[in-house]
Amino acid sequence: MASSNYLFLEGNSINRPPIFNGVGYHYWKTRMQIFIEAIDLNIWEAIKIGSYIPTMVAGNTTIEKPREDWSEEERRLVQYNLKAKNIITFALGMDEYFRVSNCKSAKDMWDTLQVTHEGTTNVKRSRINTLTHEYELLRMNANESIQDTKEVHTHSKSSCIFRENFSK
Repeated sequence: MASSNYLFLEGNSINRPPIFNGVGYHYWKTRMQIFIEAIDLNIWEAIKIGSYIPTMVAGNTTIEKPREDWSEEERRLVQYNLKAKNIITFALGMDEYFRVSNCKSAKDMWDTLQVTHEGTTNVKRSRINTLTHEYELLRMNANESIQDTKEVHTHSKSSCIFRENFSK
């Protein structure tokens, strides 16, 4: 029996992140979020919100605090971003790694992958509108079998489900 897991090179380990090699981004993204949240919700927060940067007030301005002046709590908060970057980089194939290797934070890495593989919000909306229009125009042609029409309908239906999930 053939497995659809041939695209993903990782084994069955709860200690290794799912590998992303440029194929199946939506599948990987969901699995990666679950993997990271299971390790520590604070690591996931560092990805979604951004990294913590210790600051101090010097005169009337706020500046980044030198590393040697960080408290233990500040070190712990900074560490979440570093752990997130480590997990993300271990989960990427070579091409995807080089796409995000210059990012300074885990949030930047995640956002770069998301825009690269999903597009911007405007691109998503355009795709949704196109798929909705195609679905609305769906008709069985005279030279099509019922099976052919069913396959097109199933694809269109899946696209509309994506639309409902995106608009939430």
